[in-house]
Amino acid sequence: MLGCLKNPVVLTVEINMNLVALTVIGLISRLWGLSYPRAVVFDEVYYGQFVSLYMKRIFFVDDSGPPFGHMLLALGGYLGGFDGNFLWNRIGAEYSMNVPVWSLRLLPALAGALCVPLAYQILVELQFSHCAALGAALLILLENSLITQSRFMLLESILIFFILLAVLSYLKFYNLQRDSFFSGSWWFWLLLTGVACSCAVGVKYMGLFTYMLLLTIAGVHFWHLIGDRNLSNVSLMCHFLARGLALVIIPVAMYLSFFYVHLTFLYRSGPHDQIMTSAFQASLEGGLARITQGQPLEVAYGSQITLRNVLGKPVQCWLHSHTNTYPIRYENGRGSSHQQQVTCYPFKDVNNWWIVKDPGTQQLVVSTPPRPVRHGHIVQLVHGITTRYLNTHDVAAPLSPHSQEVSCYIDYNISMPAQNLWRVEIVNRESDMDVWKTILSEVRFVHVNTSAVLKASGFFGASLPEWGYRQLEVVGEKLSKGYHQSMVWNVEEHRYGKSQEQKEREVELHSPTQMDISKNLSFMAKFTELQWKILTLKNEDTEHKYSSSALDWITMDTNIAYWLHPTSGAQIHLLGNVVTWASANAAALVYACLSLWYLIRRRRKIYDIPEDAWQLWVSAGGICVGGWAVNYLPFFLMEKTLFLYHYLPALTFQILLIPIVLQHLGNHLCRSLLLKSMFSALVVAWFSSVYLVYRTFSPVTYGEPSLSVTELQDLRWKDSWNILIQKQ
Repeated sequence: MLGCLKNPVVLTVEINMNLVALTVIGLISRLWGLSYPRAVVFDEVYYGQFVSLYMKRIFFVDDSGPPFGHMLLALGGYLGGFDGNFLWNRIGAEYSMNVPVWSLRLLPALAGALCVPLAYQILVELQFSHCAALGAALLILLENSLITQSRFMLLESILIFFILLAVLSYLKFYNLQRDSFFSGSWWFWLLLTGVACSCAVGVKYMGLFTYMLLLTIAGVHFWHLIGDRNLSNVSLMCHFLARGLALVIIPVAMYLSFFYVHLTFLYRSGPHDQIMTSAFQASLEGGLARITQGQPLEVAYGSQITLRNVLGKPVQCWLHSHTNTYPIRYENGRGSSHQQQVTCYPFKDVNNWWIVKDPGTQQLVVSTPPRPVRHGHIVQLVHGITTRYLNTHDVAAPLSPHSQEVSCYIDYNISMPAQNLWRVEIVNRESDMDVWKTILSEVRFVHVNTSAVLKASGFFGASLPEWGYRQLEVVGEKLSKGYHQSMVWNVEEHRYGKSQEQKEREVELHSPTQMDISKNLSFMAKFTELQWKILTLKNEDTEHKYSSSALDWITMDTNIAYWLHPTSGAQIHLLGNVVTWASANAAALVYACLSLWYLIRRRRKIYDIPEDAWQLWVSAGGICVGGWAVNYLPFFLMEKTLFLYHYLPALTFQILLIPIVLQHLGNHLCRSLLLKSMFSALVVAWFSSVYLVYRTFSPVTYGEPSLSVTELQDLRWKDSWNILIQKQ
């Protein structure tokens, strides 16, 4: 045993100095002067609000994507000791001393810096030369738009980092599987691929494009693996299960974990609660929870309730009535029933209270023991303050003439009998014997006489005129017209009625509830609701001064002014390196033309390049051209306000293609020594122009030094660029 001590323990470490140098230079380029400007820059005004809400543990919903990216930004604020107290209301506003600007911008800057060595390693794993890999890294390093986007509290640099990490991890995994199936390294890179993909999707849904690309490539590679007769059926099944675990199950589990952490941290009620269901709101500390805590769970005959429409957008509203009646005749000449108005009111009010009555008795209080209302039971809904019954009949609604008017019935002693029986249908029931529950049950009210469903139609049209106080219209809608969430209601506030006399009951309706019951939602229920809101919630897209179309991005016909110093004229713009963007487009065009040429020639059994070079060309195109296409083309189908920064993930893949095409041209089309020398000289001259353009636009990339009016005008290389010139 002591024999092993006779020889020294030797540890050999290989350090790629190219990689170290690129990492250091990348960090310097992104971290230098990171706290400047000490003012809100462009979308920091948007993301900063969410960071403040994280610091204060207040719930919010952001329809732009999942919460992981916001959590990373909040982590920077937490590490810097940010307390969340800053008013994010204006671009250019000076940060107060309690805002740790450097810390808030740190993680996006680190992510942007690490994209430089990642680009180098991706080309190495694609089996291209270290010279080509170095060129790709330097192009990423000197790309002005990527520098600008990574130096502020924004998400694109983090998204691109995880996208490139996912691509690199998969390439390393694929290259390892040729020699070492199921080794430690093989598992590490495969698992890291899934983790990086889930992180990319968790930052922005744009990450889903690259995730689907890698899944497709993995599927093609596995299809080739099936053709390997040296692998047994058991081995193939193990390969399939390993890929399924790493590339599907783990990403899904991680995606869920992002929401779990998000919902765990944000447990307090906030300004975004209103778009969520009553059950979700009641699960948050404060807000609705303070009102509904301790309410009876089961709705019984005699219960006093408020009914909230489940749709909840564009505003939440409650079933409401007041003493005013519909006008005898509307502006368009149609007549009404002149019954008491029923509306959907977007504010809490005593006139939102209704009493659930058994049609077989006159009792308006809960019996002892309470008789719960179940799915399919027939009820009458009595307005608490006016004691009139919810009614609908074959009279056209005021704004929706093809639907029935809903009213509270007034007996005018004419031939218009009351039709006030409603069948309770619990939409989310587990069985036909389910009890109607406070907050948890989503119910439809089906009119017994006409089979019309109680519906808040104001979400789809204008609000009622002045005679209806601009409140939302409620109608009876035929079931034949289909199902919609505006037909579904849930009980939000609930108490067991105790007062039979009207005067005492009015006092009771104004008082808070006093019962004791707990209504906690499971994580999956909250996740499902929040995910649905994120996917379906749409803010009104307004034309932004710096919005653009996807076609503008290719030739960079647009820019975005991120920040302007109020006095010196120093400014920051999202502008790319013109030479790099043009070269990227040229590389994509050359790749497409050469690929078509090779395919036609190969069809004729003419092989211009060796088979291994062809396979390398195809695999590189699958990653780079495929990455560009999946991250760019979907924007032509999107109905949303678009900005230049949306193109940056696609641009990154296109930049990686430039050295690939250059190496291919140098190796296979420049056959003579003279041509190779001339080509190398042209590449050096071209790269010098890339650096020169980077230096030229550095003042509007970093925001300093400030430029004179003449210098700013000289930077306006395109008429479509909006360079800000302050009036003297």
